[in-house]
Amino acid sequence: MRELFDEVAGQSPFDPEEAVRRGSRTPQRKRFYKVAGFAEADGGFAVTLDGRPIRTPSGRQVLAPKAGIAEAIAAEWNAQGETINPLAMPLTRFANSVAEIGDRVDAVAEDVAKYLGTDLLFYRAGHPAALVAREAAYWDPVLAWAARELGAHFILSEGIVHVTQPAQAIAAARGAFPADAWSVAALHVVTTLTGSALLALALLHGVSDADQVWAAAHVDEDWNIEKWGMDEEVAARRASRLVDFQAAVAILAALKV
Repeated sequence: MRELFDEVAGQSPFDPEEAVRRGSRTPQRKRFYKVAGFAEADGGFAVTLDGRPIRTPSGRQVLAPKAGIAEAIAAEWNAQGETINPLAMPLTRFANSVAEIGDRVDAVAEDVAKYLGTDLLFYRAGHPAALVAREAAYWDPVLAWAARELGAHFILSEGIVHVTQPAQAIAAARGAFPADAWSVAALHVVTTLTGSALLALALLHGVSDADQVWAAAHVDEDWNIEKWGMDEEVAARRASRLVDFQAAVAILAALKV
């Protein structure tokens, strides 16, 4: 089983696009087990294949913090046909990546924090007026929440001209990050897929739901699609990214139960 995820599991969710590129080059393997399940184990819930716990490519046991998450991962394995397709198993890839983090949770959180200096929500269109208004409608409520509830006051810029954000604002938003590995990993996935740590935080804290966050992350792209139509390559890329986004959303929801 390990070699199946040598290419994809170590990359996703921290770089979902790279996982897809690598996974497209990974040969699929025939299904070698009859049934997947899960069982309570020391430190969480283990996912099992014919009673044996699954492990990451480096040999670490995969442990889910909630029974519901382990059950969902097992469902991915049970849904496989004659061959196993790792790219159709986003929760498994997510779990493998969390297991590989080890004691590097802070490093992953700091990688998310880097986005607070160049967040998507800071850089606004100067025209046309309708796009300016649409960006404001989707993005301003999140910025207002960050200022009001987190004490994080950020500076906006028109166009792509870089603006240095106040250290106090970045520190204030950083203080709202979770501490556990699964939540940090999910935060990282949402951040990298949307280009916005603030949107990820809004999702984490229940300020915005998944549909609102996904729409906010694609305001500019959707504007262009309305004007010029959807390119097939763009559509395929967006669909693959949505799979990882939905997996991260499912993880965050399960952790709250």
